[in-house]
Amino acid sequence: MPVKIAPSILSADFGRLADEVKAIGSADYVHVDVMDGHFVPNLTIGPIVIEAVKRATKLPLDVHLMIENAEQWVAAYAKAGADIIGVHVESCPHLHRTLAQIKDLGKKPCVVLNPHTPVSAIEVVLPDVAQVLIMSVNPGFGGQSFIPSALDKIRTLRKMIDARGLTVDIEVDGGIKVDNIAEVAAAGADVFVSGSGVFGTKDYAQTIAALRDAGTAARGA
Repeated sequence: MPVKIAPSILSADFGRLADEVKAIGSADYVHVDVMDGHFVPNLTIGPIVIEAVKRATKLPLDVHLMIENAEQWVAAYAKAGADIIGVHVESCPHLHRTLAQIKDLGKKPCVVLNPHTPVSAIEVVLPDVAQVLIMSVNPGFGGQSFIPSALDKIRTLRKMIDARGLTVDIEVDGGIKVDNIAEVAAAGADVFVSGSGVFGTKDYAQTIAALRDAGTAARGA
């Protein structure tokens, strides 16, 4: 099966956001980074912008909540149009409950791991998620370089998922570009978030196709 590409609008031109979102129509998801200035040292967007993005595309919205007290906000983002909602294990003291809340809202739950957090931290909730997002940069800013240690985490998680016979996608976010996606895909990743790796290029559709082709070839699909 081909890998999935999820361009992150964090690197888009927000002055013409609707046009930017339409220009990535050949992707699989639109990745939306929500930051609160507390959990991460940056402040981005809220539900109103999610609603605007939803109107501009038919693609599923993959919404990554880099926020404190995520359980208080998942309903608002679900209502705004999120299809996949990712919450950090580091910010959710009652993680199982929050993931169940997302599922009860009719959305796909995703659990997110910061670079320093081991895969073992989410082992018990693997049956409760549709996706695990491994951060390959420290969250909070776009344009960072891929942290190589993420590869071992991806391999470990891939073995864990396959050993349990689960259908859970592994998503990777941070420093993904055409020249390194093959190595990350070979480690076992399924979904690739790329911000500047897409929006920093002249032809978004061409870049998305190149990412998908290189990733899929590396997975042997």
